[in-house]
Amino acid sequence: MIKSMTGYGRARAMLHLRDITVEVRSVNNRYLDCTVKMPRMYAFAEDAIKQCVQQAVSRGKVDVYITVDASAADVAKVTVNRELAGQYAAALRELAQVCGQETYSVSPETLSRFPDVLTVTKADEDLETVSADLCTVLREALDAYNAMRAVEGKKLAEDISHRLDVILDNTARVEQRSPETVAEYRAKLTARMQEVLQSATVDPQRILTEAAIYADKVAVDEETVRLRSHVAQLRTMLESDEPMGRKMDFLIQEVNRESNTIGSKCSDVAIAKVVVDLKAEVEKMREQVQNVE
Repeated sequence: MIKSMTGYGRARAMLHLRDITVEVRSVNNRYLDCTVKMPRMYAFAEDAIKQCVQQAVSRGKVDVYITVDASAADVAKVTVNRELAGQYAAALRELAQVCGQETYSVSPETLSRFPDVLTVTKADEDLETVSADLCTVLREALDAYNAMRAVEGKKLAEDISHRLDVILDNTARVEQRSPETVAEYRAKLTARMQEVLQSATVDPQRILTEAAIYADKVAVDEETVRLRSHVAQLRTMLESDEPMGRKMDFLIQEVNRESNTIGSKCSDVAIAKVVVDLKAEVEKMREQVQNVE
């Protein structure tokens, strides 16, 4: 079944002490345009995130929002600057000698109070693990996102299918009316020639020739056959699980072209009204197909 390009999905999970929340939303677009918004410190995972999106989405403007609470995963690392601490200790002992304290002993507590002796740094993160965790939550969000798109796609398919039925009904009306216009033209031509020639005999062969030329001029058999073929292909596409939006858009352009050809060939008022109805349905269907992936 076809899918809509409009959808929303959200997922949240606690992985490796990180609270990860991912939101995915999209609107119509001619091609895939993925934008990722997340904390700058996780920018290294952007390529992996876009690859995950490309595996699930083929068309649309997709926005991915990621928030990460890593306060529980933060591990502090304390390092000792031994060289600087030794210099501080030597300076303190030298100062003690100046004060007459030959047996002065420097304690660690005293040295720890001096600047830059102890340095607190954040432990390095495993980039591959972080990327994998982000993609795991993203896939859950994409599952919800695709489920919503499938629901809307089903509604679109139902509406398009109904409009295809209307197009077939109008095509049948054209097929029924087209031979009648030829018979009416022949009758009008006979009456006109009898009126002009009055008492003279009307040549039936000439009437048949003119009627045949007119029938060939206004024949729409090829157009109606192609219309039915396009409708059948569109119905098949509605049931496909593959992205069909672009193909459907092309076929609808062809349906519109056939409708225009029928309208240009026939001067009959009844057929002209049917063509107007046909084009109205095609335009409505074109708007719906703009939402199909």
